[in-house]
Amino acid sequence: MNDYEVGRIIDFAVQQPAVRGVSFQPVQHAGRADNFDAATNRLTLTEVRRRILDQTSLFRAEDVIPVPCHPDSLAMGYALKLGNTLTPLTGMVDPQILIEGSRNTILLEQDPKIQEGVFRLFATNHSPLSTARTLYELLCCLPKINVPSSLSYNNVFRVLIIQFIDAHAFDVRSVKKSCIHIVHPDGRLIPFDTYNLFYRDGLEQNVLEPLRRQALAVA
Repeated sequence: MNDYEVGRIIDFAVQQPAVRGVSFQPVQHAGRADNFDAATNRLTLTEVRRRILDQTSLFRAEDVIPVPCHPDSLAMGYALKLGNTLTPLTGMVDPQILIEGSRNTILLEQDPKIQEGVFRLFATNHSPLSTARTLYELLCCLPKINVPSSLSYNNVFRVLIIQFIDAHAFDVRSVKKSCIHIVHPDGRLIPFDTYNLFYRDGLEQNVLEPLRRQALAVA
């Protein structure tokens, strides 16, 4: 509905002292989605990323990249914020290391501790304090970066795109990599993507169970 404002939202957020970042979540076609038309109302992660790059000059293409735990559905860009000045950091790291893990090394500085720091930096379960601490640990070791000794949570700015899988892009392989879960009333951890499709309210009995029986009959 307001994807033309993506860049303005980021630019506005950078000017606010209390804002540490912006998360964009395209509408998932599940649950309350009245009058949803997939042909005109649906945005993919790639399309949101493209709008960020087209509508603001703060980030380059190499600054907004897939998150390792779930590259199909998550993309992130980290930046150092000093006053109202934003310095993107993600592009300083070889993006392939974030995808392939220990099979590669960071080209800028081949240090295992930096590699470990990068993965901690791009985790999605950070508290404000741990994010700032991990950012400092990474910046201290990258070349050509003068790290302020007072670096804190106030200097962290993150842009995150979260695209939850729906029926239009359903992929069991991708669902298994989901980083975000909902605790079911019976204690099960259900990926957020499938929770809205198959488990919320009476969906498990009315939608998922017939699918399970059909799969067993075919098998």
